[in-house]
Amino acid sequence: MKIQLFAEPVRKILHTLHANGHAAFVAGGAVRDMCMDKVPTDVDILTDAAIPVIEALFAGQNTRTVGRSFPVCLINGIEVAACRAGTKKFPEDDLGMRDFTINAMAYDPLKDILVDPFHGRKDLEDRIIRFTGDPAARIFEDPVRMIRGCRFAALLNARLASSAQTAIQAHAKTLVGRIPGERIRRELVKAMAMQTPSFFFALLHTTGLLSAVLPSLDRCFGLDGGPFHGETVFDHCLLVGDALPARQPLLRLAGYLHDTGKKDARGIKEGRITFAGHEHHTKTLEADLDRLRFSTAEKAYIMALVASHMRPLAQKTGPKSVRRLLAFLAANNLDFHDFMRLRIADKKANLAKSPYTLSDIRIRVKKVTDEMARQTAFDLDDLEITGRDIMDITGLEPGPKVGRIKQQLFEQVLDDPGLNTREGLVQMVAAMDIG
Repeated sequence: MKIQLFAEPVRKILHTLHANGHAAFVAGGAVRDMCMDKVPTDVDILTDAAIPVIEALFAGQNTRTVGRSFPVCLINGIEVAACRAGTKKFPEDDLGMRDFTINAMAYDPLKDILVDPFHGRKDLEDRIIRFTGDPAARIFEDPVRMIRGCRFAALLNARLASSAQTAIQAHAKTLVGRIPGERIRRELVKAMAMQTPSFFFALLHTTGLLSAVLPSLDRCFGLDGGPFHGETVFDHCLLVGDALPARQPLLRLAGYLHDTGKKDARGIKEGRITFAGHEHHTKTLEADLDRLRFSTAEKAYIMALVASHMRPLAQKTGPKSVRRLLAFLAANNLDFHDFMRLRIADKKANLAKSPYTLSDIRIRVKKVTDEMARQTAFDLDDLEITGRDIMDITGLEPGPKVGRIKQQLFEQVLDDPGLNTREGLVQMVAAMDIG
């Protein structure tokens, strides 16, 4: 008996349904986890009771029904679903409507019965991702299953069954356009939590999905990394992303996408490949993020990381350049630690060079902390003069000209922090030819 694997609220729901003459199973991902000797966390219950019956049985509890095409009753936050296929052959008929065999299992912990009509447990043991029933039918029901199949394969270190891979390759380019961008975004963000999401991106490319999901990255496949890299641009991007922390999904995604501008920036100088200014070639990447419905804040964060990753910060970098780096990060609301994490991963993923040593990292961090300790102005608002002050001195009305004067002062203060005094800035404004 494995009833103790499940939390008390789950057990109470199962007992209530059984006590009132209804069959009830834990289904889907929780059963998959249990078969892998993992404690189930996200538990869904499948029952032969109709939704009105479920609502009546749990009246007075925290219960609400959600969903139109497939209503589900939430009881104290736990999903309880009525069989979609009727109760003629329960739960097999419902399981036959699920995406993959590994998710098409049901378990009754009260009777210790596993229902596995599609041999999902065997596929788990063999590490095979196989569609339940006809692959094409499952894909047409919900095209996002193609992406989910690749994610599960990467998550479980499994392979796609040949029937699954053939079906995905046949429908990848024609059906991805039917998937709402936010659902693809959700799959990408989930994939960032895996140990090595590069497996996921490589499989998306192999199946033809990546060219429709993230064309900015897919077009880098096979692109020569140039004389200063020992790997292709595509492989470099995958290595960078893998080297970033899973707890920061957007930072990690930025790592996989940071060099996608190299496709547009590629040139030849003195017989060698160059990618000068590639961090500014971002139109394709921005289009991808817009299409996948990343929020304005999420997009700004990713684009700031891409724009900053070539900013100078080396042993020979002087204080002026460090201050300009910090000003750029401040203007883009980018944390220096995230900048450094990407920088370290970028270096580690260059197979033609050695990664940073701990000493290398400490030297760079010290350069930054030294400048921060000086309380230098890294933002326009850090100036010891306001826009109102500038208008009083010059007689200007509010407008862009005041902003340009303040920016000019800021540039001079970045070069010489000692200039950031009210008296000195007032004198500088008074001496300006504002024409």
